[in-house]
Amino acid sequence: MKNIKYMIVGAVLGFSSVATAQDLYSGYFTKGYLYRHDMNPAFASDQGYVAMPALGNLGVGMNSNLRSDEIFYNIDGRTALFIHPKVDAGSFLSEVKDKNKINEDFRLQLLGVGFKGFGGYNTIEINARQRLGVNVPGSLFRLAKEGVRNQTYDITDFAAHGDAYGEIALGHSHQVNEHLRVGAKAKFLLGVANIDAEFNRAQLVLGKDEWVAMTDAKVQTSLNNLKYKIDTTTRGPGADKHGNPSEEMEHTYVSGVDESKWGICGFGLAFDLGAEYKLDDNWAFSAALLDLGYIGWKNNYVASTNGLREVHTDTYLFNMDDKADNSFERQGDRLGADLARLYELQDCGNTGSRSRGLAATMNLGVEYTPDFYDKMSFGLMNNTRFGKYGWTDFRLSTNVAPTNIFSASATLSLGTFGASFGWLLNFHPCGFNMYLGMDHTLGKLAKQGLPLSGRGDVHLGINFPFGH
Repeated sequence: MKNIKYMIVGAVLGFSSVATAQDLYSGYFTKGYLYRHDMNPAFASDQGYVAMPALGNLGVGMNSNLRSDEIFYNIDGRTALFIHPKVDAGSFLSEVKDKNKINEDFRLQLLGVGFKGFGGYNTIEINARQRLGVNVPGSLFRLAKEGVRNQTYDITDFAAHGDAYGEIALGHSHQVNEHLRVGAKAKFLLGVANIDAEFNRAQLVLGKDEWVAMTDAKVQTSLNNLKYKIDTTTRGPGADKHGNPSEEMEHTYVSGVDESKWGICGFGLAFDLGAEYKLDDNWAFSAALLDLGYIGWKNNYVASTNGLREVHTDTYLFNMDDKADNSFERQGDRLGADLARLYELQDCGNTGSRSRGLAATMNLGVEYTPDFYDKMSFGLMNNTRFGKYGWTDFRLSTNVAPTNIFSASATLSLGTFGASFGWLLNFHPCGFNMYLGMDHTLGKLAKQGLPLSGRGDVHLGINFPFGH
């Protein structure tokens, strides 16, 4: 059980330490912020621009409803994990959610330009993107923390999905009439890597006389070329309550990745659609749907349990005599061997091509500009990511542009990942534009460099505007 426990902890820590960079939602209503079109393709700038390569639109951070200080604790002046015996189980488990979400959405703009023409405003971007979504059920933490108890643990909801791809985006925004402006982007996608891992069923029933464990797991990976590392072990399928092992059998299983090659592994197409409606000088409404599309992957390497795998064992009934065949230590080793079979996946080879849809996002906004000061506005927006790894967020903002060379915003948000404070400072004198902002202000960091709140990001960019 000790190996199982640390496997669980390793999975959680591995997924909870990813970096994320998303659109800077604090800039959705900010005048002079050049990348509003990434959140709604109908938005247009008063000026054209050329982005500094790789530094025009850059960000990094993390987004999770799993706080870092719920995983790491200060025990006797040293950092310890939540499984440390001095961490109270009741206090820890009271903070764990039934569904713990960790999301990443990384975008690095390699090249970017915006300009007026063709009856509207146009943008061209070349981006590198990476997305990761992880669902960790609370029962997985309970199993790791509580250890052996007579109850049922259902961890079926444990799953992860990741994409890495290149993006060539062509956008156009057009003024239809005095009130309405619409926009669209076409995105040509070059797939590099994709992974989907999930438990279709995973349950552990710890009874008084017998333990029953069931798993139905599958990992699908799309890469240009992939070869799994295969290990072989010999063990019996189980042992009776007297500690007598049954006949030994040889098992082969996937233990890692032996080799892989990075390159173009798929192609896809996606669209962004948006609209902005200005009712009058005071009120404006906007809506957008982003990443409506898919990537077709040419390879699909599968590792699986090959259906439902079930283990019945009573090897936890042990003899206190250390010399007995069913002593605590020996039975513990046999129990670990029994349970290890649950997560040993078989190499099913390359099953051919498959298609995977992108995670679409919806942005809705309403902005009010008061009569007493038209260089200030107040905005309310909702951004929602759809799908199994989805989330939603509501954001209230105050936006100011007191001069032609400076604009800023301050935001408060509340949603799936909790509450946070965001801001944006945007300097745009003639011929130069630089911005710095956060949707989730970092605050205090753990020793591991992670924000204690589980949320944090930093966005910055340098661009060179032209025209009027």
